[in-house]
Amino acid sequence: MSNSPTKAYLDEPLREDCPSPHFNEVLAVRMSRRQLMKGSMAAATATLFGTTLTACVSDSDNDTPAVETPAAPGFSEPKLGFQAVAVTRADTTTVPAGYTATPFLPLGTPICGTYPEYKPDGTNTGAEQEQQMGMCHDGMHFFPIGGSSTHGLLVMNHEYIVQPVLHANGATTVGGIRTVPDEVRKEIAAHGVAVVEIRSTAHGQWEIVRGAYNRRITGATPMAIRGPVRGHEKVRTKYSPDGTRTRGTLNNCAHGYTPWNTYLTCEENWAGYFVNKTGRPREHSRYGVATSSGRYRWETVAGDEYERFDVSVKAASASEDYRNEVNGFGWVVEIDPFDPDSTPIKRTALGRFAHEGCVYAPVVEGRPVVFYMGDDSQNEYIYKFVTRANYSAATANGSMLDDGTLYVARFDADGSGRWLALDFNNADFLAACLAKGVSFSDQGDVLLNTRLAAATVNATPMNRPEWGAVHPHTGEVYFTLTNNSSRTVADAANPRAPNPYGHIVRWRETGNDAAALSFEWDIFVLSGTLTDSGKLGDATQPLGEDAIHASPDGLWIDPNGILWIQTDMSGSQQGSGPFGENQMLAAEPATGEIRRFYVGPREQEVTGVITTPDGKTMFVNNQHPGDRSTPGNFTSNWPDRPQPYTTVDPSGPRPRCATVIITRNDGGVIGL
Repeated sequence: MSNSPTKAYLDEPLREDCPSPHFNEVLAVRMSRRQLMKGSMAAATATLFGTTLTACVSDSDNDTPAVETPAAPGFSEPKLGFQAVAVTRADTTTVPAGYTATPFLPLGTPICGTYPEYKPDGTNTGAEQEQQMGMCHDGMHFFPIGGSSTHGLLVMNHEYIVQPVLHANGATTVGGIRTVPDEVRKEIAAHGVAVVEIRSTAHGQWEIVRGAYNRRITGATPMAIRGPVRGHEKVRTKYSPDGTRTRGTLNNCAHGYTPWNTYLTCEENWAGYFVNKTGRPREHSRYGVATSSGRYRWETVAGDEYERFDVSVKAASASEDYRNEVNGFGWVVEIDPFDPDSTPIKRTALGRFAHEGCVYAPVVEGRPVVFYMGDDSQNEYIYKFVTRANYSAATANGSMLDDGTLYVARFDADGSGRWLALDFNNADFLAACLAKGVSFSDQGDVLLNTRLAAATVNATPMNRPEWGAVHPHTGEVYFTLTNNSSRTVADAANPRAPNPYGHIVRWRETGNDAAALSFEWDIFVLSGTLTDSGKLGDATQPLGEDAIHASPDGLWIDPNGILWIQTDMSGSQQGSGPFGENQMLAAEPATGEIRRFYVGPREQEVTGVITTPDGKTMFVNNQHPGDRSTPGNFTSNWPDRPQPYTTVDPSGPRPRCATVIITRNDGGVIGL
């Protein structure tokens, strides 16, 4: 590829020009050496991932002192205090003995405006949906009000829609054209984010507070563009000729939050909502913008708010059409939940890709803030962003996210790793671009094409990096690698070709400094069946019946140090075999013990988990129950059909995505 900036807007090969070892190749070598993973998980923890992570070295490339992150006073490794539940395909929620699960905030629940009631026949309008809980609940966070565990804001993502469930009779389409504009308005409104003020009225009983905080942010909400891409020529559109604004957030999957108490929603599979029929530049093709029609064919409806999903070239300049509309998506979006009048902000310095989440390392006064992110697609990458400004509790705010360095991870066979800068002003990055014949015009161009930039520096392609979690006491970082159906080469240590089960990787930054440029890594668990799984990446220690699982996705470490693992199986893996419906498991990071804690209703994905500060109330999301439903042939009746029932009524209540409130019957802390 020419180095000329004028050529940077052309299609480029996805990865053929930037070969690097696949993660599975690296893993095979790493595991064969068994340098650190000898004996039980406790022994391994005592070597590389000790519970007393006292800093002892500094990163010579970073030239910064090691940062000590001691365990919090009184902290000890968690001990799981419940009996595992069995796998099941019942259309209900299953929790351990001594626990109760209660549905809360299902699709269509009125939360703001005129509070229009949910209509169980699917006939709510688009305007009503803009005031109700959206569809496909996903990542979420509880923001306590005044430090309370009984009063706060629950903020959650709404990832996508299931049209046969959302509408009375599914989407109305004639000859590939959407013929009912209000259905499209309703679909756009069912995406985005919900901010809901809630309070506890009794043990395990919560209610909506009809207050000023409640808000729906949708696929049509005005957004500001900040960071290096603000004003860039490739985000200028008819709607925003100066490239400073865009409309909406889409396919909001996992999430994050900040030390300054704002919410981060992450745009994942946004590219499929758009269509380009006139030739895709690399900002479109590398991410999978369609060439025939968008995912829901929104672009076929007349009106500026819908035609923007057609990003074909239709005019003489970008300010006259929507060729750049899609470039306003693929970002981390910051929302202030405590200011209902605030404008959500797309923080472009964190890169553009299929964002699954955005989690930060424990903050240290006077040091940068570090965020970790995954790109949820086969053979994509893990990233971290290091703010240029140092953290100060007194002054920190969202502007810190506009200036810093984006890095991508390389995992080496000896258990070490490097963070590679994606920085237009970095000499190593420019040298890699020159060697590969890849050109960028400026840092904004790098960020718009983050995937290409990562491939250019030979980062390690991963098996669908999804959620990340940082241990609040030790600083260890865990990431789920959900699966990879494109893998074709098996090896003795990981005999999966393709890899249907996934695994979880973890690492520790050099000197326990989150801003370091190097790290040590290993495998926490290989997911799979009784015979095709292993703790600590060791197939000689297979998972037991209480722990088998596949396709790990959601991930969170609670304040007590319990690692919560959520699964996202689909197809035959979910419909048959040993795993049952999607589930949530709890793990002890130090010992490697894993127990199944929760199983959701039929055909759903368990995704999103948080507790109140006291740990006594847990919120878990169930996305798309009855995913294979069609009107009159529902495959789930959860949560509106009274329990218990043993068979689903195809003509019964239509399934609804919902949050589940989990409490211990004795009022104790969840999991312990």
